[in-house]
Amino acid sequence: MMSKNPHFPVKTSVSARCTGLLQGWARVLGAVLLSVAAGWSQVTLAAEPQVTEGFINASPAEVWRIFTTAEGYKRTGVAAADVDFRIGGTIRTHYDPKGQLGDAHTIVNEILAYEPERMLATRIKQAPADFKYPDAIAGTWTVIYLAPAGDGMTQVRIVGLGYTDAPQSQAMRKFFADGNRWTLDHIAKPYWPKCAKCMAEEAAQSATP
Repeated sequence: MMSKNPHFPVKTSVSARCTGLLQGWARVLGAVLLSVAAGWSQVTLAAEPQVTEGFINASPAEVWRIFTTAEGYKRTGVAAADVDFRIGGTIRTHYDPKGQLGDAHTIVNEILAYEPERMLATRIKQAPADFKYPDAIAGTWTVIYLAPAGDGMTQVRIVGLGYTDAPQSQAMRKFFADGNRWTLDHIAKPYWPKCAKCMAEEAAQSATP
């Protein structure tokens, strides 16, 4: 025989309270997620990547060698380079022929990730002492993509990430946009074949007694 005072209402009441609490937490969690999403949206809008693209008349293996070896790195325009190629390793460079690797004007890039002959990700671990934007460099990184582009040619895409809409960060973005363009053109120049007219003129000069 069922009791006149069954416990079901009590359990229902507890369940209702739990449901209410869960709904409350769900509302709070939803608000937090919306806030985070809004924050990420702002960061994404502010962090416009800097992209520099070009073609090098050399194979991906050859271009990869330029970015991953000490001798190869000199083709980027630096006077000296030292490469410890591994995850967490460093690429140290110096633009001054009179400087020495390890001094205050040495640039140190840390290797974050790579896929051989396809992708290399780095970040500036140490900027030179006279770098104009030391506070803006934190939180930025660079990814270099290589892709075959026809017979013995490579498309290079340099992507700088982590920039914000702060004036110093935007000024630094412009600085690296100019620098990356110069570097890519400097690498590419020795690999481009001479124009047909130039080759014909050189051949004619060589044939002249």
